Amino acid sequence: MFWMGSYPGTLFLVSFFHFSYPWSVNNFLMTGPKAYLIYSSSVAAGAQSGIEECKFQFAWDRWNCPERALQLSSHGGLRSANRETAFVHAISSAGVMYTLTRNCSLGDFDNCGCDDSRNGQLGGQGWLWGGCSDNVGFGEAISKQFVDALETGQDARAAMNLHNNEAGRKAVKGTMKRTCKCHGVSGSCTTQTCWLQLPEFREVGTYLKEKYHKGLKVDLLQGAGNSAASRGAIAETFSSISKKELVHLEDSPDYCLENKTLGLLGTEGRECLKRGKALSKWEKRSCQRLCGDCGLAVEERRAEMVSSCNCKFHWCCAVRCEQCRKRVTKYYCVRKEKRERGGGSAASRKLKRKQP
Repeated sequence: MFWMGSYPGTLFLVSFFHFSYPWSVNNFLMTGPKAYLIYSSSVAAGAQSGIEECKFQFAWDRWNCPERALQLSSHGGLRSANRETAFVHAISSAGVMYTLTRNCSLGDFDNCGCDDSRNGQLGGQGWLWGGCSDNVGFGEAISKQFVDALETGQDARAAMNLHNNEAGRKAVKGTMKRTCKCHGVSGSCTTQTCWLQLPEFREVGTYLKEKYHKGLKVDLLQGAGNSAASRGAIAETFSSISKKELVHLEDSPDYCLENKTLGLLGTEGRECLKRGKALSKWEKRSCQRLCGDCGLAVEERRAEMVSSCNCKFHWCCAVRCEQCRKRVTKYYCVRKEKRERGGGSAASRKLKRKQP
């Protein structure tokens, strides 16, 4: 069983590449040696987890990782090369490496096991390397065979994508956690043996979101790469930038506005958050960011949520639940003239939505 986080069903995950990443089933499976096909389900699941993490990280941003905008390449036009494209490449690459590493640790691959290459060596004052470290070296090597092999060009866009792929892999390695076990008489912890473990993938996503905000714009001609001289200039430019940083070539479009050509829906109709004890500062400002700063008004809508509750198991073998109703208030971005015609906030609406 391949690890896939909360995304069961490896067989159908390959179809994910049709609509949200520049990988079709054919070129996806053809990258790397044929022997590596045993990892294909894991790679597909990893890319899926990367995109799901992208959607989580940008849920309350103007650009919210829409699937249409994730079509990074097409036969009819050039790929975008903005800050958001950089993040998609990095988080997808990270997801592939992370999942391969996790599957290795779970014993899903016959040719992969713990990384014990440093076991017995002094790691720091009072501790030694030992135990079973997650084998990120394996995950890194195999993920490169699949992900980087998709970039066959030699222009600035290809260099950018390869750089951001590597930044994603660096993020996985940079967020690993050291876990230790004490040794000594009566738990005195005279010495410790320590090993490295993968963090929750959410930590990798948060790390890359910070890199996204600090992304570097590289000033290169979009068509660079048609000569040996230009290829050399591109290589020199990217080699001078830290592999941990995200880079982009173009400015981002205005995500407030709908743009059918780019597959952007704009922020009209988007939900935002206004009140809540557990909200972060970023979430609390979402209505201003999505609505106010985009020239839209905030419309309040009251809804009645219907969900299953007080579920009990009855022998044998059924689960019976009650239907609980809860009134909630939601907020949406609307055009100001629409709100004015409605006489302020919209009339209360009873919207029922069943939840499992």
